[in-house]
Formats: sequence, structure tokens, C-alpha cells
Amino acid sequence: MKQRTLAREVSIKGNALHTGDPVTLTLKPAPAGHGIVFKRTDVHGSPELRARVELVGDLVRATTIQSGHVKIHTVEHVLSALSGCGIDNIVIEMDASEPPILDGSARPYVNMILQGEPVEQDKEREYFELDAPVSVTRGNSSVIALPCDHLKISCTSADDRGIHTQHLSVSIDPEVYQSQIAAARTFTIYEDIEELLKLGKIRGGSLDSAIVLRGDKIISKEPLRFKDELVRHKILDIIGDIVLLGMPLKAHIVATRPGHAINAELTKALFAKLEERKKGGAKKKPAASAGPALTTETALDISRVLEAIPHRYPFVMVDRVLEFKGEDTIVALKNVTFNEPYFQGHFPGNPVMPGVLQLEAMAQTAGILMLKRTTAEGKTTFFMSADKVKFRKPVRPGDQLVITAKLLKARGTKLATAEAECAVNGQIVSSAELMFMIVDNADIE
Repeated sequence: MKQRTLAREVSIKGNALHTGDPVTLTLKPAPAGHGIVFKRTDVHGSPELRARVELVGDLVRATTIQSGHVKIHTVEHVLSALSGCGIDNIVIEMDASEPPILDGSARPYVNMILQGEPVEQDKEREYFELDAPVSVTRGNSSVIALPCDHLKISCTSADDRGIHTQHLSVSIDPEVYQSQIAAARTFTIYEDIEELLKLGKIRGGSLDSAIVLRGDKIISKEPLRFKDELVRHKILDIIGDIVLLGMPLKAHIVATRPGHAINAELTKALFAKLEERKKGGAKKKPAASAGPALTTETALDISRVLEAIPHRYPFVMVDRVLEFKGEDTIVALKNVTFNEPYFQGHFPGNPVMPGVLQLEAMAQTAGILMLKRTTAEGKTTFFMSADKVKFRKPVRPGDQLVITAKLLKARGTKLATAEAECAVNGQIVSSAELMFMIVDNADIE
């Protein structure tokens, strides 16, 4: 596939989200091999900053790149639009430090790019094609990149209360991006607004440019553009943040509660692998063994659970495997105590187990089942996606969560899907269909 730029320059005006300043942004054609470069025309000498992960600075509610005293804030939406439309070489000229927020999505930038007429150039596009899994975790967020012959993103978005949990898995190409991702708007939690203003953020924010979540209500100046608009915007942000790798990526990204900080960590990890490959590649370090095979066991205590899964405090969501029912079903237990760290903020005076952690408990249980069917030795299961997620009743301190997972379909010994449910006192409180992958530890950096 050939590299692409624009046939002509195009401009757009608006106010920035965080600074609130008026800004004019112009996209100018660039030669093959030039890459994506920001240019600050309001600063003496019109300095240029390449869109590269080594320049990443502030990551609070936006992605900022910085070289010396020169900064560009909130680069993710315009970068996402350029990547989604397949633009490789461009100069992004700005007369302020932050692109305009416009309607809070990437759709105005897509329209602008199409107006500039994308054209092919005489140089082939080079991709970074992942050959081994890369994963990063940050608190209760995780992002995993898996080998794939194209860019695919499976994302689960959720707030701390587990109210607005959404999931979407989609393969990204210009047509899909323009029709299914670009129009999704940014969003914020109502209770976070005051603190963000104190931090000097969102001074240009309004309901014209964002969705606000208040409790179980969604406040929006216009109706939602998609019923799952929140997770689609998370995917939009991931696409924009991984542009900072400096090369188009072929991988399957599986993200649970992503944000700009963890997106940047993934991009840095991918960049390290890219640099390693350029230098000829170093031998992979063997990871620790996951313990002896599970194939002959009928139940697991906590020590064997910890040998089977890589999770540790405070993210171990299985206390015991009560029973393996044949080859295809597992029953596990999670004791929900008041000492769980998340109850401190979820919620004071009314403690409720977040739905996303119930989903994690189901994923860990299903992963153990798949390991039993093969072998746990030297292997790790990665949760890839969730579908048909339902939360029916609150789970509170003192409850015993009984988790049942049943294998639906397996592709060899690597990929599988399962249906799972959590029950308290015999009543189902949550359920989902899950997909997961088994990876050799030696392939994990």
C-alpha cells in the first residue's frame, strides 16, 4: 500500500478544550517519508514537533507532546482522524498550543481531510507488524497488543461505579473509522469537572463538545450518536495515541478501561520492540513458569490459583476453584469482604462491587478452565473481549460470588470463547460471553 498525503491544504477554526484559546489549525501536504509533524506558528521561529512517543508529556485527560518549552496539548483527536483516514505525511500548522475541540469527536477533522483530498505518493507504506504479545497494566486498567495481520481494537469501557460499561470489537480501516468511530464524542464524569477546572483543564469545555455522565444519566446537547458512543470514543483515543509510535501498527489491541496514560505506556512498549527489531532483535527473556499442569485436578485452592494466573493483590478475583465439571465447565468462588480496597471509594456509605471487577472474575475463571484443557505450565491467559454483558443485582460486602464458566468454542489450544455468570445466594448478579487467548510466557516481554 502506498503512503498518502493531501492534494491541498485545508484549515479549520475553533476553541481549544483545555486552554479555551481560539485556534486555527491547517493541514498542509508533505512529501513521502516526511511523517506527521506539528508546527507552532505562534512561537518565534515556528518550531516543529514530530508526533512521536518520546516527546509525550502531560497525560491528564489528554495527550501532550513537548520539546523544550514548546508544547502541543490534546493531539489525540487530530492524530486519530489522520490515522483513521490513512494519512502518513502531513504538516499540522497551529497558531496556538492546542487543536480546536470542535464537537468533541474526530468527525470535523475527517471532513476536513476529505476536503483536502487524500492522494497516494510514490513510496510504500511500512507497517510495524507485531510478532509477540505486549501488555501493560495500570491500576484496574490493562491494554494488551496481540499479533494480527491488521489493526483491530477490542475495548471495554467502564467508570468506577460500573454503571456505564460498554464493549466493542472492531477492525479498523478508513471506511469503518469514518462511519463507526470518528463521530464518537469525548465524555467526562460530572463529579470530576470541578477538580479538572482546578487543574487548569477543560476551560473551553461545554455540552457543545462533550458528553457528561451524572450517576446513571447521560447529559448531552444532542442525542447519542451511537448507543455505545462512550466505548467508541475510547477506541478513537487509542487510535490517536498509538500514532505516536511513528509507524502504522498491525496488531489486535485488547483494552480494559483504557486512558491516555496507559495508552502511552503501551505505545512506549511497542516503540521499544520496534527499536529492538531495528537493531537486529534481542533474544526474548523466558518468563516464569505458571506451575504444573492442571489437567488431573478436580479443584484448586488459592495457592494453585496463584500458580495458574499472573494476577496479584489487589486484582486476584478468584479465591478458590470449587469444581471442574468435566472438560468444559468450572465453578469458582470469590469472597467479597469489606476489606476490598475498591470499597473505599465505591461508594462511601454504600459499598458496591464494581461490575467491571465481576467481569474480571469471570474472565479469570474462564482462563483457568482453558489452562486445564491444555497445560498451565509456561502459559498465561489473556482476556480479549466481552459480549452480552449484563449486571442484574448489586454485590455487597459479605457476599460470596459463585462464578460459573462454560466453554462454548475453542480454536485449537490458543483461542476460546466461554459463557460465564456470577451468582450470590443462587441468584445471578452478572453474566457475559468472553473471549480469551493462551500465550506462551516466553513470548511475553
